[in-house]
Amino acid sequence: MTPAPAFVYYGDDFTGATDTLGTSARAGLRALLFLETPDAARIERAGPLDVLGIAGAARAMTPEAMQAELAPVAALFRSLGARVLHYKTCSTFDSAPHIGSIGVAVRALRGAVEQPWTAIVGGQPNLGRHCLFGHLFAAAGAGGEVFRIDRHPTMSRHPVTPMHESDLQLHLAGQGLADVRSIPFTAASSGSHALGEALQRTLHPPSPAKPPEAVLFDVADAAQLAAIGEVLWAQARRDTLLAVGPSSVVDALATALGPRADAQTAAAVTPATGPVLVLAGSLSPVTARQVAAAQSFDIVWLDAPRLAQRDAPTLQRHARDIAQALAHGRHVLACTRPPEQASPSPDIDAQALARAGGDLLVQVLAHVPLRRVGVAGGDTSSHGVQALDAWGLSYVADMGAGASLCRVHSDDMRLDGMEIMLKGGQMGTDDVFERLVHGAG
Repeated sequence: MTPAPAFVYYGDDFTGATDTLGTSARAGLRALLFLETPDAARIERAGPLDVLGIAGAARAMTPEAMQAELAPVAALFRSLGARVLHYKTCSTFDSAPHIGSIGVAVRALRGAVEQPWTAIVGGQPNLGRHCLFGHLFAAAGAGGEVFRIDRHPTMSRHPVTPMHESDLQLHLAGQGLADVRSIPFTAASSGSHALGEALQRTLHPPSPAKPPEAVLFDVADAAQLAAIGEVLWAQARRDTLLAVGPSSVVDALATALGPRADAQTAAAVTPATGPVLVLAGSLSPVTARQVAAAQSFDIVWLDAPRLAQRDAPTLQRHARDIAQALAHGRHVLACTRPPEQASPSPDIDAQALARAGGDLLVQVLAHVPLRRVGVAGGDTSSHGVQALDAWGLSYVADMGAGASLCRVHSDDMRLDGMEIMLKGGQMGTDDVFERLVHGAG
């Protein structure tokens, strides 16, 4: 009988799920990301794991679809005997009552754990995400200027879930989490003992006040994660716990759990051994800079309006042209935003375009097998990987600034072993596409 993992996490999009996979592997934990909720036989074949991940697309779902999506995740967690169930959100917490609602996710998963409260970790410092007195701040790209999230040049204008509120307590209250209490970063800065005492005061307020349904932990810098992880793991060892937040949740808990001596370390990114395809479905300025820096690629500007309308001849034409270039050994970068377009077109359905990107990836791979691909954009990555005939991903190497290179696991031998980089629109260094071709130490 395979022992239970310590953590089970569900990633609300595929790029975030691979970031958590990479965080787990770099912490020395045995981790595997499944592309759908696995059955007992698949888990047994995977062997012992410290971290079992499930990649999903709840960030782009309605409340009804989210409930259906998360029900089997809750059932799996109850059956495994793990201690922490982590609902992995984007590090910018972008979500809304009608789509990708974090409140809906908490209500769908809370019945699977024993603790009556939910832990929310509010920052991911290694990506420039910081939570101070309940307010979220985020850098604009790797090493970029830090903005309050409701003034962020991209996230405040996100085409699907724009962030108009920096106070995470108010933001989550709008999604049905009406009673979220905040513990300031000053408690974590004083160490785990002080943080534990602050948590107990928060969970057991003087009568007649009621205990909160969720506790938000500020994260100002990475040094505070160890204290947060120690406190949360102590809670989870007594009673199973639901934790919400970015990959910093696993980063914190991994410190408390300690690395496995037999875990494999990740290698450096090696140069590609054949032509590389990158599908850039992201419309962010960060991705635009990465496209501009991609000197090793033939650039293909996709007809985004027609693709979003699921125009079959346009899809087939693009797939054929891209495959032909790849077959001749050229690297191809297929982009949905032409260089003269300064901002996303409001007339294009972003979700329909993301689904079309998945269809395009599948059609190209049907024409020409590849050993390495990249996908930029959270929703495009989710739909792209879901369209593949694959069942899992394992970590290969760090691509920098929240982007990971992974290995595809599939029963289809044409796909099994293919390397894929998935990155959100805000993630990755400016040269990340060049690194995918030429490697990095």
